[in-house]
Amino acid sequence: MVLVRGRPAARPFVRPLALAALAFGLAALPLQAGAQQSAAPVRGGTLIATIEPQPSVLTTAFNNQYANAALSTNVYDGLLSYAEDLSVRPSLAESWEVAPDGLSITFRLRHGVKWHDGVEFTSDDVKFSALEVWKKTHPRGRLTFASLQDVETPDRYTAVFRLSAPSLVILSALNAAESQILPKHVFEGSPIQTNPATSRPVGTGPFRFKDWKKGQYVELERNPDYWDEGKPYLDRVIFKAIPDTASRAAALETGEVQYAPYDAVPFGDVARLRKDPNLRFETRGYDYHSQFYILEFNLRNPILANDKVRKAVAHAVDKAKLVETVWYGLGRPSTGPIPASVKTFYTPDVQRYDFDVAAANRLLDEGGYPRKADGIRFALNLDFTAVGDVTSHSAEFIRQNLKAVGIDAKLNSTDDPTYLRKVYKDYSFDLNLLQISPLIDPQMGLFRLYWTKAQAPGVPYVNASSYSSPAMDGIIEAIRVESDADKRKLLFHDLQRQAMTDLPLVPLFDMQHFTFYNRKVHGINTTPDGAISSLKNVWIER
Repeated sequence: MVLVRGRPAARPFVRPLALAALAFGLAALPLQAGAQQSAAPVRGGTLIATIEPQPSVLTTAFNNQYANAALSTNVYDGLLSYAEDLSVRPSLAESWEVAPDGLSITFRLRHGVKWHDGVEFTSDDVKFSALEVWKKTHPRGRLTFASLQDVETPDRYTAVFRLSAPSLVILSALNAAESQILPKHVFEGSPIQTNPATSRPVGTGPFRFKDWKKGQYVELERNPDYWDEGKPYLDRVIFKAIPDTASRAAALETGEVQYAPYDAVPFGDVARLRKDPNLRFETRGYDYHSQFYILEFNLRNPILANDKVRKAVAHAVDKAKLVETVWYGLGRPSTGPIPASVKTFYTPDVQRYDFDVAAANRLLDEGGYPRKADGIRFALNLDFTAVGDVTSHSAEFIRQNLKAVGIDAKLNSTDDPTYLRKVYKDYSFDLNLLQISPLIDPQMGLFRLYWTKAQAPGVPYVNASSYSSPAMDGIIEAIRVESDADKRKLLFHDLQRQAMTDLPLVPLFDMQHFTFYNRKVHGINTTPDGAISSLKNVWIER
């Protein structure tokens, strides 16, 4: 067995993490780079934060949308955390052992950790979370933990993961955002999705839930019994709802809001706000997600089942111009379904669909859809959730691109619950515009878009296209059980080539998220998952 205490776990699991660290070039970054530090943290005070959209639930157990994660990681912990170089660090697990054959992982848990209601945290909570939450309700966890067969609990502070095959991805997926530990005594016996604790959470994290006024704010208060001694520094954190992007920018400028992650202000205001001496601008903290924008096709529609139509759409969208005009250069056009920043697994050796109106028109003609008298070939619905003006502007940009080749795209912007029901339960859409997270190990975030077995009505952000390919399924299933990191990397290259040949979705551009915060705020986490980590290290200069 390989025993790990407060340092990266050894072979075979952590190698992808270490390789990813080199890919992102993060090893040399200081932990709190971007924040001005004084001699020592100051205790007390209230941090006013804002994030849009507002969370729909206060857990990522069944909806891992980034707003849910950024807030709920202050309430819940994971078994592990990750350092700047993506090496594995303790959290609720103090140490872990990987069996030589890779078929089990033994976690030694912290003693004396209390849930916010005073009940002791034990290995039963880990077993419940792994088997009943991650494997059954989590959009990515169902696939990430597919090889997890059982969790043994020989005592209150030991949890043994039993695997059907070695899985290089698991230790990349155990932080507080991706795989939250939920209290068995609170959630057992009722559906996770409808349990009241999804809105009034009970966690082990640095902050306790206090209040949620829908459409106004979520208030958290300091957990005085937090296991990480001395943390958190803040007395309270209030996530304030400010739907309008211009109003969020103004709130930052006046000091009404001190922390605003995930592109909270208009992209057109970024250059001006970066000159404000009272504000700090940060792009780190997002590499764990490695998000990109996609345009997904509903292959149930016979028009979109035609691969010539899909390829025409891919050629019709001017991705470079989209990034330049709508996103003010904060991003780069995608070549495939793994962002170029994830260099460990990325390959540019795929079929390309560069902006080419002539090629798009030719493919549509060849596909059997000539222009009618009014110049329109056919109409499609384009659905998206209203996450700030920039998403609406992106949809409008795409609509104009498609109109130029004779496709009439009707834009449908809805609230998050309506969008999730239409797209992922009713499958009532043609084109689906969204941002998605492959993550640092794309097995966590990418398989859900391409694997036949990922299709699950009602589960958000999984294969909504109805795409199913024996060739792709074979590649995915080989990656899942491959224990050699180099061979696994080549299989990911095959996946990207297959994805861009079959084209069930068009990768549009790799995103560059950013955070603004007040200069008096210190301790902002800039590790790769910093934007979706707790604020336990944050303090406010007086």
